[in-house]
Amino acid sequence: MALHFVVDAPLQAGVGETVDLTGAEAHHAAGVRRVRAGETVTVGDGAGVWVTGEVASVDPKRVSVIVRSRVEQPAPARRVTLVQALAKGDRDELAVQASTELGVDGIVPWQAARSVSRWAGPKLERGVQRWTTIAREAAKQAHRPWLPAVGAPVTTRELVARAEHTRMLVLEPTATERLSEVDLGDGDVDLVVGPEGGISPEELDELRRAGATLVRLGDTVLRTSTAGPAALGVVNVAWGRW
Repeated sequence: MALHFVVDAPLQAGVGETVDLTGAEAHHAAGVRRVRAGETVTVGDGAGVWVTGEVASVDPKRVSVIVRSRVEQPAPARRVTLVQALAKGDRDELAVQASTELGVDGIVPWQAARSVSRWAGPKLERGVQRWTTIAREAAKQAHRPWLPAVGAPVTTRELVARAEHTRMLVLEPTATERLSEVDLGDGDVDLVVGPEGGISPEELDELRRAGATLVRLGDTVLRTSTAGPAALGVVNVAWGRW
């Protein structure tokens, strides 16, 4: 499979024209992946445009690719968003990475009551940027034409308000309904994952009253880093993505 790269601006180049990789992506292509002139690569813009081309020239600061074919992939008709509670260590980041590889369409950080990690001030902006970078690299590795957007962190109050307007499924080991048996509806879906200490009873009650459905994945308790990706797999099968 050809190496894949992502540019930050919309891809306008057509067949026969040139796409330039610059900055960090040029360094990655030239210095890390060591592409060579004549090699076939693919380039996307993360917004549906996907080109296959031939490397024309290689420089640490600029790698030029001549476009041989161009495809525009439409956005998904239905979107699944991971609402991931902030967690200690890198567990929330692992969830972002794996979920992106598995096809999640959006990611929303959640400052849950039991979240040990706290984003505030400059740390908030750094956290969003960190998750965005992880999602971008995971999407590139998975050869995805669309990059999932990382939204601004939400509080429990904001999450409850969101539950009033979307199909929200809260992953909770004590729930009686199984995710595989729940009607997903015909619109977008939010999958909510709590922190390592679980979602508090008060938060579960608030979300349930707002219209969210509590679901479980099975008879075991999964880590916050694996629950979201596991649930996403169930949705992918139900929607026919897999």
